[in-house]
Amino acid sequence: MKNTIRQVFHSPKFVVGFVIFALMLLMVIIYPIISPGDPLQMISKGSFLKPGVYFSVYDSINTNSKTIDLPEANQKRLANKLSDTDKVSMVQWLTAAGVPAEDIDMEDTTSLIKLWNEKYDPTVKPEGMTMAQRNFYKRLDKSLDNILNEQPLVVSAQNQETQTLDEIKRISDTDYVNLKDVPNVKVLPLGTDNFGDDVLKKLVSATKTSLLIGLIAGSIATLIGLTLGLLAGYLGGFIDDFIMFITNLFTVIPSFVLLILISYSIGQDKRGASTVAIVIGITSWVWTTRSVRSQVISLRNRDHVNLSKLSGHSLTSIIIKDILPYIASYVVMAFILQISTAILAEASLSMIGLGPKTADVSTLGLMMDWAMSYSAHLNGAWWAYFPVILVIALISFSLNLMNTGLDQVFNPTLRD
Repeated sequence: MKNTIRQVFHSPKFVVGFVIFALMLLMVIIYPIISPGDPLQMISKGSFLKPGVYFSVYDSINTNSKTIDLPEANQKRLANKLSDTDKVSMVQWLTAAGVPAEDIDMEDTTSLIKLWNEKYDPTVKPEGMTMAQRNFYKRLDKSLDNILNEQPLVVSAQNQETQTLDEIKRISDTDYVNLKDVPNVKVLPLGTDNFGDDVLKKLVSATKTSLLIGLIAGSIATLIGLTLGLLAGYLGGFIDDFIMFITNLFTVIPSFVLLILISYSIGQDKRGASTVAIVIGITSWVWTTRSVRSQVISLRNRDHVNLSKLSGHSLTSIIIKDILPYIASYVVMAFILQISTAILAEASLSMIGLGPKTADVSTLGLMMDWAMSYSAHLNGAWWAYFPVILVIALISFSLNLMNTGLDQVFNPTLRD
């Protein structure tokens, strides 16, 4: 046994797949401890908040500020406030006014504004420009003046006695606060989704649920396939014919179609994560049965099996002691593939609205369904769906890599 384990962990493919899968399991276990709370709790009233660090503006106003004069602060402020549409409009006016295109750098906000201040003249009427367009540029120029000549912001509070606004603080563009002094800070590494939930926290919870579904479904499918395959392969005759008839019947009907029909018939209210896992498990055993049967047929007439028969050992004893150990490695590989297949099946079901109840749990498939339903891909909210795709790909890749590594260890024809 020790030698077998040593051989397995000497396989580079198995080790890489095992490390990736182990890291994901550690993330699922450790992150909820670091960041406890309900993953389905709505923390944002706005949908698809960008990843970043968010702090309370209200609390920051009441925090003691320090004066810091950064040379690049104004440039960054201008670049942030001036939209790409405004930059394009400025370039169009400058070009129409006769400024050579090579003298205009739209990427350098500071030089663009400097060139605009030098060249823009509201009295100039570029050829082909309507009055409405000229009025637009006048408003744009006024907006730029306001940005360049910003006055300190005045924070006021209502006086309860006089019912007037009393000034309590002035905030200039050189006032900074230390983030550690702000009592309410929220780090959102992956932002929020369409419901305003923390995507990273929901992703960890969804990964845990999907892995659990894969484990349950994989166990059920492997157990059914192993049992039927052992009986059909060892007993043969009528039992073999009957089992293969059932197996062929399930083979003719695509398993995913059968999965859809069963899931739909159960109903949304009764479809929990465990129910979906069981449904996936009882529709995914066919190829395991056929593969185990073929392996057992090649073993049932071996000398050690015949010796056990002559010794009067029971059917159960022969299967467990004389046949099962020889196909144990194959069963493990089948189990790994069943887990991967079940996770992908759940994701596919959830994408068409037949996954677990959305109010109870989050799964990787449900997160993809929510992201697509609320057009995250059209809104540029990549953090709502790309990490989910990456996690599904990593799980599938790691499990298949582990299976390939095991196959190279236990299959003599694939050994180097």
